Formats: sequence, structure tokens, C-alpha cells
Amino acid sequence: MLKTFFGFKKDMSQTYVGDTRVPVTVVDSKACVVTAVKTKEKDGYWGVQLGVGEKKLKNVKNPQKGHLEKTSKTMAWAPRYFREIKLEANPEVKVGDKIMVTDIFKKGDMVTVSGTSKGKGFAGVVKRWHFAGGPRTHGQSDRLRAPGSIGQGTTPGRVLKGKHMAGRMGNARVTIKNLIVTMVDPENALLELSGPVPGVRNGLLEIKKTASGKLQELIEETPQVVVQEEAQEVQKEETNNQEESKGGVENE
Repeated sequence: MLKTFFGFKKDMSQTYVGDTRVPVTVVDSKACVVTAVKTKEKDGYWGVQLGVGEKKLKNVKNPQKGHLEKTSKTMAWAPRYFREIKLEANPEVKVGDKIMVTDIFKKGDMVTVSGTSKGKGFAGVVKRWHFAGGPRTHGQSDRLRAPGSIGQGTTPGRVLKGKHMAGRMGNARVTIKNLIVTMVDPENALLELSGPVPGVRNGLLEIKKTASGKLQELIEETPQVVVQEEAQEVQKEETNNQEESKGGVENE
């Protein structure tokens, strides 16, 4: 059974789980098409290749036309992206099948989302690695956001690989764990996930189901217990006041 789905990041919004407001990310989750099936006898492993997104058939290049020979006959469009999923058993799907979001996810499922983060361009060490920079006083004019010395003495006598320095920031694969599905809308092909996800708008996301959970996990129970206890104390005080007032009237 497939546990991975692909969609496109849309907008952020909010929803309510009980009385708790939860920020959510809306994901465009149109059907994925099976474009190839990998078998252990032929390819050495089990897997499924999915076609994600849409583009016009006239824009498909010749090498892809042969690859999509079986699926293009039943579709008016061609996939925009191709992504492969490795499986632990022989897949039960065949080429041309459509995988819907409801086939994998339901409300309360816990997922892991991966995507390409926003590119920030060339950045210095203060922005990229949160360096403190140099002192702002005593005549410093050009050392405020500089990294400082990067070398060592005799040992090791060189700059070690992986040194935190200025360079391109962002545009890397980022994975966010333990997000919860708050809504599945098969009619509009939308999926809502709790919290933010990496990437730009309309960016491709890989959504993998990790566990079956409940929406109540998004609600903090401690504040609710405190509120209930306070309400009970208020009710007790009101009843005591009413009993005292009744007792005073009877004595009179």
C-alpha cells in the first residue's frame, strides 16, 4: 500500500479544532498517475513511479512520449513531474491507475512533509549562521558583520572542510515531521496540514504518512483542565452564597 503522496503548496490559513485555533497549510492534492511500476525480478527492487502535476501534451518531448505511451492515451495532459517511491512489497497498482488523496490520508493522520526551501541568495555569516559579528566600538568600521579569522595555527594548519562561511542560503531540501492532517477535501482536491511547510507557493511537496493519529493531539489539555477547575470553583462559590442568603432570610 502506498503511503506517499505528492501535492503543491498553496496558501496558509487557519482552522478550528474544537475551540483551539490551528494554523494550517493548504495543499493542492490532485490525483497522481502511475507512469511506471518497478518489480524486483526486472529492476531489482519494488517501486512505483508517479506523475504529478499537469502540462500540455504538445510540450512533451519525444523521449517522454514513448514513456507515456500507455498513460497519454487516456489523458488530455501529461505529468509535469515524475517521482519514484520505493516499496517493501510488490505493488498492487498498474500503469495508468490514478492515486487519490483519500486513498492514503484521512483526518488526524500524522505526516512528514519534504520540499525545497525558498532560496535567499548569497548571504553572509551573520544571516546564514547567526554569527555575532565583531565589536561595534573602538574604531571598528568594516568588521561589524565579518566572520573573523578562519585559520588555525600549526595544527592542523589549514581550513577544515565544512567551515561555516558566507555562501548561498536556502534552496535546499527541508523535511518537517509530525504534522497532522486537519482536513481532506476530495471534491476540491485539497489537503490541510497543521503548521507551515517548506517551499514557495506552488512548490512541489512530498507528503508521507507516518502514523494514524487524532485531531485532539493538536489541543493542549492543561489549559482546558484549569479552566474547568476554575469554573467549578465559581459554581461552588455561587451555590454557597445562595445557601447563606437563604439561611439569613429564614432566620429573620
